[in-house]
Amino acid sequence: MEGIVLRTKDYGESHKVVNLYTKERGKMAVMARGAKKPKSRLAAVAQPFIHAQFLCFEGSGMGTLSQGDILNSHYPLRSDLYLTAYAAYLAELLDQSTEEREPQPTLFEWFRSSLEHLEGGTDPDILARMFELKMLDTAGYRPFLDGCVSCRATERPLGFSVSQGGFLCLDCAEQRRQQVIPLSTPAARILKLLQRISPDRLGQVEVKPETKAQLEKAMGAFIDEYGGFHLKSRTFLDRMRSDGLID
Repeated sequence: MEGIVLRTKDYGESHKVVNLYTKERGKMAVMARGAKKPKSRLAAVAQPFIHAQFLCFEGSGMGTLSQGDILNSHYPLRSDLYLTAYAAYLAELLDQSTEEREPQPTLFEWFRSSLEHLEGGTDPDILARMFELKMLDTAGYRPFLDGCVSCRATERPLGFSVSQGGFLCLDCAEQRRQQVIPLSTPAARILKLLQRISPDRLGQVEVKPETKAQLEKAMGAFIDEYGGFHLKSRTFLDRMRSDGLID
């Protein structure tokens, strides 16, 4: 079956538990026996972000990984700390947002495509926002981005309201006494676009740092409110940003 390694965990002296997101079976964990040994034939495939065809034997408990034929090693995503941090965020977001053994082939393709574009040089912040929107949509928490959630106006200045679940024009925000996260016109337009397209249709984009900061703040607050989970990788990204390692 085709899958991508989300994360791995050492088990005993020589084994690894490998968490996969597969096209056919959804999320699943398998035991890679002997994978910690350098000469093991499983060592190469039991690494984060490996995209491969996996052969697993399944019984009543955890399955056993028998073989893996690599389709894309994604080596740059493991060798560059900057890229590793973003790839880990996408993987953890997918892991936390999905249930075991619930296949979603479209979601698998989004993840595969996102990793390929991340490795290919597409802006990682934009890819992260796009993936967040996809995961929220899948989980049933799609924010309303087609205009003001209250009056449906599209021409007035818009902010992002977590409590109202999407865009809220400043007039409605004042009338309702609702707090909004300020968004520039470009930020609102980009967020709406990212909700509608896939990574393969994104192309090369250049977004100002202040615009990306607005998008990150809005989506972060929305995920905190409706996601129901804490992402260690996001904390790490925030630390890298505060240390000046990320613009």
